[in-house]
Amino acid sequence: MALSDRIKDARKNKHYTQKQLAELMNVKSTTISGWELGRNEPSIDSLKKLAQKLDVSFDYLAGIDEQSNNGTPLTWEDLGMPYGGKIPEDLKETYADIAKGYFKRHPEMLNKD
Repeated sequence: MALSDRIKDARKNKHYTQKQLAELMNVKSTTISGWELGRNEPSIDSLKKLAQKLDVSFDYLAGIDEQSNNGTPLTWEDLGMPYGGKIPEDLKETYADIAKGYFKRHPEMLNKD
């Protein structure tokens, strides 16, 4: 599947219009249209941001991985976290504090569904 198709499919799976995705990405809707039509391709940074906004992996958009995560939230293990993705009890509060601090600085990253 082409990059353009992956972007379009991921956008539709999130039920975003091109305009909504453009607003999330801080680009013009014609930019999204161009990506989906294969007229141009997003930069690496834009691909990273697309993956984040569309809840798919960068590898999926880039064509490295054939499957998206289909909107399934990433796990700690998916993110390459230590301890096999299972946080030890004595570290849970520390990780929670880190996450809270991150989301205070980046409220746009909170799930708005």
